[in-house]
Amino acid sequence: MTGRDLEGLLVVALEQAVAAPLATARLADAGARVIKIERPEGDFARGYDRLVHGESAYFVWLNRGKESICLDLRQRGDLAILHRMAAQADVFIQNLGPGAADRLGLGYEAVRDSNPGLIHVSITGYGSDGPYRDQKAYDMLIQGESGLLSINGTAEGAARVGISVCDIAAGETAFAAILQSLLARGRTGQGRAVEVSLFHTMADWMNVPHLQAHYGKAPPARVGLQHPTIAPYGAFACADGRQVLLSVQSDREWAVMADKVLGQPDLARDPRYATNVARVAHRDQIDALIAPVLAVLEREAAMGLLGAAGIACGRLSDLDDLAQHPQAKRVTVGSPTGAVEMMARGVRLPEGAIAAGDVPALDQHGAALRAEFAE
Repeated sequence: MTGRDLEGLLVVALEQAVAAPLATARLADAGARVIKIERPEGDFARGYDRLVHGESAYFVWLNRGKESICLDLRQRGDLAILHRMAAQADVFIQNLGPGAADRLGLGYEAVRDSNPGLIHVSITGYGSDGPYRDQKAYDMLIQGESGLLSINGTAEGAARVGISVCDIAAGETAFAAILQSLLARGRTGQGRAVEVSLFHTMADWMNVPHLQAHYGKAPPARVGLQHPTIAPYGAFACADGRQVLLSVQSDREWAVMADKVLGQPDLARDPRYATNVARVAHRDQIDALIAPVLAVLEREAAMGLLGAAGIACGRLSDLDDLAQHPQAKRVTVGSPTGAVEMMARGVRLPEGAIAAGDVPALDQHGAALRAEFAE
């Protein structure tokens, strides 16, 4: 292998927070040169916490392998540097507030004449048109607006998904759109404008409950760790205070569960339980049959019983479990305050195709970049 897949690609990122930095982190891992433009005080994600020996967890995760330069875009000279960078870039990505890039002369229409091959990417909250186009859009707000909170949580109330799922989804969507656009440019030689919005990304992800509600007139209820249309499905307590998760996806699997785990093969023919639709209607009774069988076993023994029967199961892991998980793979990157070990990406490619670089200090590459992109 002679180099990583995106080696030689220049990405200029006027980015902050999560969504755009995730997309450019993926590009950097694949070999692209990513120049991160930070305001003089830095990307505010640097201050989300100080938990990774003084660095922010989100910033460390999302900004490895990039070059950092601080530009004050209120200053004509600094703005000119950014314009020169954009004129040479293969990809320009921004997730500023609505209209900010246009006001800086960095909208697609303003830059395409000088750089017709540019892939110009904007990540917004709600898109560039429509009545919500100017509304601020943080992750929890999009979880609410998209309907995600209506199906997440318990019967007692909604619960925020515990990671910035809307931002992360938009970043991964932007990464895919950038790769698609680069392939198209390889055929046509022409760049394009790409727009990704958090709201539309999550609305797409919500299609299954949307379709169920729209066509089946049955909006999914918030059911915690259960599933609105599959049973048995959920968490069961074990003798050591831990919990095991199980999921029975078919009537055939239920027959095995009834025989091999519950020791009651006749349950597979009981009309209350024989089909998934019937089991969902009698979910409480199903759970009451399973709970005492698993409650007398420690978690690993319960996993062994379910696994031996071929029933899909898993552990309700905490973060200590994740840190010690035998299936986990890790990557180590440098940061301004020392080495950081984190979970590796969920993709396997030929050796060398992905390599995580170091996390930059604020304006670490500023002097060199100012010299490179001087008039």
